Amino acid sequence: MARKRVIILGAAGRDFHNFNTFYRDNDDYEVVAFTAAQIPDIEDRTYPPELCGNLYPSGIPIHAEEDLSKLIKDLSVDECVFAYSDVSYQKVMSESAAVNAAGASFRLLGPNDTMIRSTKPVISVCATRTGCGKSQTSRRVIELLMEMGLKVVAIRHPMPYGKLEEQIVQRFATIEDLKMHKCTIEEMEEYEPHVTRGNVIYAGVDYEAIVRAAENDPDGCDVIVWDGGNNDFSFYHSDLYIVVTDPHRVGHEKNYYPGEMNVRMADMIIINKMDSASREKVEQLKKNIAELNPNASVVEADSEITVDNPEIIRGKNVLVVEDGPTLTHGGMKIGAGIVASERLGAKSLVDPRPFTTGKITKTFEIYPDIGELLPAMGYGEEQLRDLESTINATDCDSVVIGTPIDLGRVIKINKPYTRVRYNLKERGEGLEVRLKQFELITT
Repeated sequence: MARKRVIILGAAGRDFHNFNTFYRDNDDYEVVAFTAAQIPDIEDRTYPPELCGNLYPSGIPIHAEEDLSKLIKDLSVDECVFAYSDVSYQKVMSESAAVNAAGASFRLLGPNDTMIRSTKPVISVCATRTGCGKSQTSRRVIELLMEMGLKVVAIRHPMPYGKLEEQIVQRFATIEDLKMHKCTIEEMEEYEPHVTRGNVIYAGVDYEAIVRAAENDPDGCDVIVWDGGNNDFSFYHSDLYIVVTDPHRVGHEKNYYPGEMNVRMADMIIINKMDSASREKVEQLKKNIAELNPNASVVEADSEITVDNPEIIRGKNVLVVEDGPTLTHGGMKIGAGIVASERLGAKSLVDPRPFTTGKITKTFEIYPDIGELLPAMGYGEEQLRDLESTINATDCDSVVIGTPIDLGRVIKINKPYTRVRYNLKERGEGLEVRLKQFELITT
């Protein structure tokens, strides 16, 4: 029988993982292309032969998703696999309609086909939407495990925006490692908080090879923590599956893929940002959780915010810079920088849109609902320079940086600025008690 011809729809993450785990050495299928969405400038590249196995000696081309219908017909495609996350059900089914209308079948691969088993205990931290607080939850989980004397190795959801053949397995233990691997702002935001706290984090493209390296890390490994990106489901079979929810976007846990899937699979669900959400939204979120997964334990938590220099905010006209993906495909209208500015009495929030340049202008065109916030976009050098130009051109008194890293280290800011930091602070001892129970399976 002829091999079934497949296109994988993705965003440089789940798409590559699905290929590696299900299609790479599968004689029943021929992956003829990837399509790229969400991440700028990754189309018109090739998934390299070094990652493709024996069936694809020339690699696999990556095309823009807007060309999908034409590709299906031109390449005689039988099936399209949807492989990216943090999208509404309307978006998923709209893609399905476009694929079906072009003549192909539409598919979603699940855990049994894509999750990898580790020889070490695994805790996965996932979420319902981008910006719920996965990273701060992962940091808190790791902090508690380290206090128990365990060697923790984190593995981060993929962010391979450079040369894929050079990013098969990446290990980050120091700030210098971030420079060596030429990390983007988005990568540094996720990796830097880990290495500054003293734990190792892995990432890359091939997550079978990555987990084997992590299991045998030279500094030791008792537990692996999957630090999930976007709101994707875990790449690994997990001994404890933690899912973070956001009362500011109540209802999304029932209307986004694969956010609802994560809630249904969760062993523990964290309701984050309790300190900045209304009681009505929190109560509705609790009802939705009980409906979707009544067996999960629920932990309430605050996203505790601290500011390096509050006087830079008080009474000032401030430009607020927030985490880029949270504002863009995460759809958030509020972040740590906004919360801190409101609490400390900023005179006004300055709208950056009249001052944007280049790719930052393009970002606001693609995501017009961002509002009076500046997303810290930095997927490439050009975008990073445009971010710097936009900040420096904005007519404001000072800059409030609500990103996980110090932007002042990677760009030059010509105004006073202060960092806003945020950490998970759980209410009660539910998380710590569960992790102490988890500790028993490591010994």
